[in-house]
Amino acid sequence: MSKKNAKTKPYSGLLKTFLVSSRPISWVNTAFPFAASYLFVYQQVTPVLIIGTIYFLLPYNALVYVINDVFDYESDLRNPRKGGIEGGLLPPAMHPPMIILTILINLPFALLLLLANVPAALVLIAVVLGAVAYSVPPLRSKERPILDSMTSSFHFVGPMLYGLVVAGWNPQFWPFVIAFFLWGMASHAFGAVQDIVADRQANIHSIATVFGARITVRISVLLYLASSLLLVLQGGWSIVVAALPLLYVANILPYAHLSDANAGQANVAWRRFLAINQLAGFVITMVLIYTWRWG
Repeated sequence: MSKKNAKTKPYSGLLKTFLVSSRPISWVNTAFPFAASYLFVYQQVTPVLIIGTIYFLLPYNALVYVINDVFDYESDLRNPRKGGIEGGLLPPAMHPPMIILTILINLPFALLLLLANVPAALVLIAVVLGAVAYSVPPLRSKERPILDSMTSSFHFVGPMLYGLVVAGWNPQFWPFVIAFFLWGMASHAFGAVQDIVADRQANIHSIATVFGARITVRISVLLYLASSLLLVLQGGWSIVVAALPLLYVANILPYAHLSDANAGQANVAWRRFLAINQLAGFVITMVLIYTWRWG
């Protein structure tokens, strides 16, 4: 191996691990809510739209997931899901460079977005703090049942909320923000079910380890239904979007009697959940395009 290759290989390996740990499959789940909400309100392509979309693609997801992989290392060792698209497995030697790289990639974008306006800056600060507090002690909200689902949901609702506020907030947006928040809580709660065994072995408390698989799945079903109902009440094309949470209900309802010992079986539904997200994003995009074009 040449000296040049010997020097570049560690860096390329670090970057590859960093990208995998940032969950590329989830990037669209944060960038799309921001970009769609901003365009829906402002209806123009601006530097804020471009910078914000880039930020909520990679840097922000690194803040959420890379930091999570660093502080969840002990439990991830016991979790067969980790080491692929569902989460990285970062050895301790990689923790310092991963944290430094996450900070460096976040700072320039976050600082630029903070300059937009004061209300939006306050929202962004809350979004960033929520992302960090989810994994990092002493708050580490991921180990505080119910708060873990709320904080996780805010990871996705936050970019949408920032987009709406920076473009021009209207109180009429609240039902849609709340419906998205309920969807996020339901999704996190069900996602936690598959990790019950690994989390209990690592002494990690989550909404699923506290309430158990059966009750947590049923809580998720109720949250999805509440999200759907709230959208139905808005009328118009919101009714089309309201059908989407029902797909998630159909996906997880068969697990309403799942035992804690077999909680890992929920991973099958979780993988379907990732596919349903793509369909849901497509439908929402079509509804937004129609609304923009024809009102």
